[in-house]
Amino acid sequence: MRSTRAVEISTGLFVLLGFAALFFLVTQITNRDLSLNGGASYEVYAEFDNIGSLRPGAAVSMAGVTVGRVESIRFDQDIYKAVVRMRINSAYDRIPADSDASIMTSGLLGGQYVGLTPGGEDTYLADGDRIEFVQDALVLENLINQLVANFGRRDGRDDGSER
Repeated sequence: MRSTRAVEISTGLFVLLGFAALFFLVTQITNRDLSLNGGASYEVYAEFDNIGSLRPGAAVSMAGVTVGRVESIRFDQDIYKAVVRMRINSAYDRIPADSDASIMTSGLLGGQYVGLTPGGEDTYLADGDRIEFVQDALVLENLINQLVANFGRRDGRDDGSER
């Protein structure tokens, strides 16, 4: 009977440690802290035809450095595009106004984020500005469909010619 009780206690502790580890990982993954300067930031917008699996809270980065977070995503019924609202840390207030935003994937199976590539203008993004140049997310299913379609054309089956 003593050994059964010891097994139950050790199993309970193991499960408790598992939940503690899971809680720690969740708090690290969903860390939405933006700043070292007290939370000062500004908002910019970008309109995409396809955002893939981009989610609010995703990183906004330049040259691999996180400069902000995706604040919200909504569908605009007038222009039929996804409008992504990003909150940029005010420490990064010299991002050229003609910069472009691309939806990138971190790793093969990783989450998606917004990558900013600087432009060349002397004016900088400010609160409420819209990023004009965007590149949509690459959707794996679309790439596979294009690959299959290209192979079909090379075999002569899809070019309209008769055999």
